[in-house]
Amino acid sequence: MTGGSQGGLPPGAAAAIRDALDTGRQDTQARITALRREFDGIVESSAGVATDDEHDPEGATIAFERAQLAALLDQARRHLAELDDALERLRQGRYGGCERCGRPIAAERLAARPAARTCITCAAAAASG
Repeated sequence: MTGGSQGGLPPGAAAAIRDALDTGRQDTQARITALRREFDGIVESSAGVATDDEHDPEGATIAFERAQLAALLDQARRHLAELDDALERLRQGRYGGCERCGRPIAAERLAARPAARTCITCAAAAASG
């Protein structure tokens, strides 16, 4: 996207988008910190107990909680990387353009998913096959 004040965005839009992405980053970093603390707490509490997850009735629960937190941490880290990529696209003047077809991504989609890389049409096509 070219032209305008920043990659074809209306004046002032880039600052508002940057603020939204920065807020999303801060929220995601806080979520990662909280999940990490919870994960470490589970690991610490189970480290002092000699349990065999396979045969201990509580072991399965602990293993499930650990796996669930690990998955949530991975998801949050991926989201943080997506936000960082969106900030870089904004800096380079490429924010708001679909990476598949090159057309603009609808403002409504960007409002709902500020880190979106594709327009709704391309996202739907990718999801269906």
